Amino acid sequence: MSEAQRRGDAVRLRVDIVTIFPAYFNGPLDVSLIGKAAARGDIEFAVHDLRRWARDAHRTVDDMPFGGGPGMVMKPDVWGDALDDIAGAGPATLVVPTPSGLPFSQELAARYAAQPRLVFACGRYEGIDGRVVEAMRARMPTDEISIGDYVLAGGEAAALVITEAVARLLPGVLGNASSAGDDSFGGAAGAAGGPRYMCGLVEGPVYTRPRSWRGHEVPGVLLSGDHAAIARWRRDMALRRTAAYRPDLIRALRDLDPRDQQVLAEAGFPAAGDGPGAPPARFPVGGEDMAH
Repeated sequence: MSEAQRRGDAVRLRVDIVTIFPAYFNGPLDVSLIGKAAARGDIEFAVHDLRRWARDAHRTVDDMPFGGGPGMVMKPDVWGDALDDIAGAGPATLVVPTPSGLPFSQELAARYAAQPRLVFACGRYEGIDGRVVEAMRARMPTDEISIGDYVLAGGEAAALVITEAVARLLPGVLGNASSAGDDSFGGAAGAAGGPRYMCGLVEGPVYTRPRSWRGHEVPGVLLSGDHAAIARWRRDMALRRTAAYRPDLIRALRDLDPRDQQVLAEAGFPAAGDGPGAPPARFPVGGEDMAH
């Protein structure tokens, strides 16, 4: 019995994962912050072997694609029966990881963190028969989600990525409740107390002891004790790194102050919101090069 069950508290998030490789999840769900949250009973995990719902002696879950082509397609009858049994009890959101889905984001992670239950359908081969998603959308919220512009062997790794991003936003999972708002995209996720300098940006470099390492010094502003100056420096670094690595995010920014505009101009970027403009100039993003 978990600590939450002993206290009589409700589980904050239930996660069901359907896969033909349940052993894939042996270990990853039991370690670090997610494992501790599961041990407390804040998160409840259940991993289901899809082959339990196969109808033949060989426990077949795939077949040849109609219309021809390489690879195999996962069968709708097997998936339909599995999801009927697993997702039928209580409200849930079905998440189908696929490279052809909507891009996963911190904003979407925050939305999922507010749900009581997520069900992941981990496809393999050429994917799951398209009628499964169509049928499930008529019964429950169903999202096809991509974690990036590349192709994996199956949806299991993506399910782990999404689960970790969601679980760390649950109350009490992070040791410091403000940490999520301080992360890359933290302000965009609407995290309570999230600093303005991270809103819609990726995070700049961070530092710890020793102050000097291999000839590289910690930026002096971080040692100054001037919290306003530190916050400004961190936003400057976030702007510069975002311009270098994610110019698409810079173009979406609004309400930039004069210092923001100056930093972006130094980076070779036009004012945000003024159109696509030229690509940003390349520049060092390490804080030792940018301290001022």
